[in-house]
Amino acid sequence: MGWRASPGRVFLAFPPSIRAGRAAISKLLQSHPLARGAPPPWASAWGEDKFGPWAVLRVGEAEQRMRWIRPGRFLMGSAEDEEGRNEDEGPQHWVRIPEGFWFGEMPCTQALWLEVMGENPSHFVGKDHPVEQVSWDDCQGFFEKLEAKLGNVGGFRLPKEAEWEYACRAGTTEARYDQDLDSIAWYSANSEERTYPVGEKKANPWGLYDMLGNVLEWCGDVTQSYAKQSLRSGPVEDPIRVIRGGSWNGYARQVRAAYRGRLRRVSRWDYLGFRLAWN
Repeated sequence: MGWRASPGRVFLAFPPSIRAGRAAISKLLQSHPLARGAPPPWASAWGEDKFGPWAVLRVGEAEQRMRWIRPGRFLMGSAEDEEGRNEDEGPQHWVRIPEGFWFGEMPCTQALWLEVMGENPSHFVGKDHPVEQVSWDDCQGFFEKLEAKLGNVGGFRLPKEAEWEYACRAGTTEARYDQDLDSIAWYSANSEERTYPVGEKKANPWGLYDMLGNVLEWCGDVTQSYAKQSLRSGPVEDPIRVIRGGSWNGYARQVRAAYRGRLRRVSRWDYLGFRLAWN
């Protein structure tokens, strides 16, 4: 650091390393969704807690809290010696999430679905339970109606498969974000063959609940091999889509961050729901 002068002014000159650090901090602050006091256009309330920024999506009497997922990089897939591993979970590979996004703190509830769609298709009825028996195509219709109710605010969607695993892992690298499975998930060993109100189990390190268990969750992607890696959304007419997270009727080996399932996009099951993403 040194002094530099020009006519009428004297100021500090920082070396390149410090200037680079200041630039990085400035960029980070600018990427923070609430840095300039500007919440997302749909937010009815917003703030920050120990997990990071949050914002509330409100439709009628239903509320959905969303969490900010910052950009980053993570190791996707499972290690070859991970218990319960399937071949389609490898090879492990580094994936960069270039842009932050808002993500549902919990799966979409029946209350929110009912406010938007005017009906509830779920088998296990309860306003705070996750909505289920909704197809991938049904989810697209939900987003269209939701955006119309919000005054044509666009950007709501299903998460990409890589985004989902990144958010589920929340910086962890093991099979699950907590090795005490009963504390974080409803699955075949503890569910009594039904869903439960969202948020009853322990959250992951980024404040997301039910990322594992309760209901499987649709992703936006078509299925593809990691060996041909370039995760994509794929043509809209592709009939097969990715599902993630395990469910109330899933075995422990299926309730892992890397577990990948696939279903026809028109499928509706009482163990299948979704979570909102927005950016």
